Amino acid sequence: MKPLYLLPLCLFATTSLFAQSFELSSPNGAITATIDADTAFMLSIKMGEETLLPPSPFGMKVDGQWLDARQPMRTAGKAENRNTIRPVVAQKSVEIAENYNEARLRFGDRYSLIVRAYDEGVAYRFDTEFEKPAITVSEEKLYLRFAPGDTIYFPEEESFYSHNERVYIPYAIGGLKRQLASLPALVRTSSGACVLVSESNLRDYAGMWIKGMNGKGLQAVFPPYPAMEKAEGDRDVRVEKREGYIASTAGKRSFPWRVFAIAKKDSDLLSNQLVYLLSEPSQGDFSWVRPGKVAWDWWNANNLYGVDFRAGLNTESYKYYIDFAAKYGLEYIILDEGWSKTDDLLSPNPDIDMPELFAYAKSKNVGIVLWVLWNALDRQLEPALDQFAAWGAAGIKVDFMQRDDQKMVNYYWKIAEAAARRRLLVDFHGSYKPAGLHRTFPNVITREGVYGLEQTKWDTSKRIGPEHNVTLPFIRMVAGPMDYTPGAMRNAQADNWSPVFTRPASLGTRCHQLAMYVVFESPLQMLADSPSNYLREPECMEFLSAVPATWQRSIPLDGKVGDYVAIARQAANGDWYIGAMTDWSSRELEFDLSFLPKGQYQATIYQDGINADRFAEDFKLIRQTVGSGEKLGIKLAPGGGWVARLKPM
Repeated sequence: MKPLYLLPLCLFATTSLFAQSFELSSPNGAITATIDADTAFMLSIKMGEETLLPPSPFGMKVDGQWLDARQPMRTAGKAENRNTIRPVVAQKSVEIAENYNEARLRFGDRYSLIVRAYDEGVAYRFDTEFEKPAITVSEEKLYLRFAPGDTIYFPEEESFYSHNERVYIPYAIGGLKRQLASLPALVRTSSGACVLVSESNLRDYAGMWIKGMNGKGLQAVFPPYPAMEKAEGDRDVRVEKREGYIASTAGKRSFPWRVFAIAKKDSDLLSNQLVYLLSEPSQGDFSWVRPGKVAWDWWNANNLYGVDFRAGLNTESYKYYIDFAAKYGLEYIILDEGWSKTDDLLSPNPDIDMPELFAYAKSKNVGIVLWVLWNALDRQLEPALDQFAAWGAAGIKVDFMQRDDQKMVNYYWKIAEAAARRRLLVDFHGSYKPAGLHRTFPNVITREGVYGLEQTKWDTSKRIGPEHNVTLPFIRMVAGPMDYTPGAMRNAQADNWSPVFTRPASLGTRCHQLAMYVVFESPLQMLADSPSNYLREPECMEFLSAVPATWQRSIPLDGKVGDYVAIARQAANGDWYIGAMTDWSSRELEFDLSFLPKGQYQATIYQDGINADRFAEDFKLIRQTVGSGEKLGIKLAPGGGWVARLKPM
């Protein structure tokens, strides 16, 4: 790390006591952020000569007063950082370049504005230094004045009460009314450049959402603090009344980063790690965190067959899952809903002998993850986690939070810390987007907040199809790991598919599902289908047992939002994997294999079968030799996929 602080006051163009302008460029000079500080702060962003974001006002109201440019600027400093970090959990790569230029603008004696420019985007945040122990943030302002002709991929929501499981609807910015959307959201400018809007280091504060401004851009909005909550059933806790503020928080603190991830072309988004880089590093020892794959019971409704016991929520069924996981080297199984009373985590299902099951799993070197409702866990936090640890659980899957107001955001941090003390992994479902917690607490290994495979159990609109699947990597996945839960072995084309809750099938081809294990990032990666189905597919299991859940390197090959995606990744053992997926259009793609280290490779290829456009489960397994620098052409059926494992020879 090479920090250098200067006082570049000569760079400001000052027209009055308060009107000042400051430019900050990315290390490679391609991106420029400009802060205009008059009465309000204004942010504008350019890439080369193109204006991506015209001047857009922002600020924060604390204890009745705006943090804006009306306070005189006392100091202005610049810093540069050239560093490489090694994440505890290598979601995309074992090393991440952390190169940025930073401006720190201090106003009065109470707050500073920090702006960073990376080669991959721009971010800003406020730091406050109030002497009082607590302050109240009543408003935060951010108006994003994108051009009316720009397109936004808009995850439209009905309210702040949401699982944040949405499809991305393309709108012209000028065509938006006052619709609400969760984040991340992607804006494409007229030149084709991409600006993904999100946030990072979200802590002790409410999550950021956006609304349309009747054709004039976007407005950031935040769920106010809950004043009154009402439980409905065993899991839904709705906010009946809200306070008149966003957060009550410490007077001395750093606020969340407002993040603008920028890419000249769509595929560059696949390697963007700004959200991770802008979050707080972990403290303490997390070397015990073990990524891996997990056999999941709920999606396939415990449909085991060819067995001599009654399948269901019982000891015999879960021993079958453990045997399956051990056979194929899967690190974990999940016991989802039904292993205990949903409102009492200390009352296991009497049909499951928990000590016997955990002892059996330990003998097979398979970890067990336990599903819990968030509110039950909140009520029984210490005794429940102590019991889980005593059993030898590997982690917890926490579900149905459905909010990101300050109170709920703090719940996530509480669970992450309490689980870490007991060396438990955490998978948040019914959750908001990743916003940095997975770096601060690497045991928060994945989360949902994604319109995923579970939707095939009930989505009559068929939105959970290939077009959605090839949109996710460019938007939701940029924010962090996503527990989409792939792996369907029953597959269908659109004209012969319908949702079936207890025997679901995926939209798209078998190879489309296999490719998800390379394209989709989740360091706790599910195998969603029944072990009985996988055992009938030895060729697919040859691939699924080998493909890792974390990566040494990731190299985007090609892609376009909503159309197709292709990426290459290197495993820790030196093998390379290539995954490609398409929407409902058949495609031919060509890859240049010059990214491979010199040499020959034994390629095991899974490609759509000649009849996959009619029978989606049709695939062909090919083994051939390829060399670095060769060109490799592939064909994808409608809703199709292609995946290869390349072993050095």
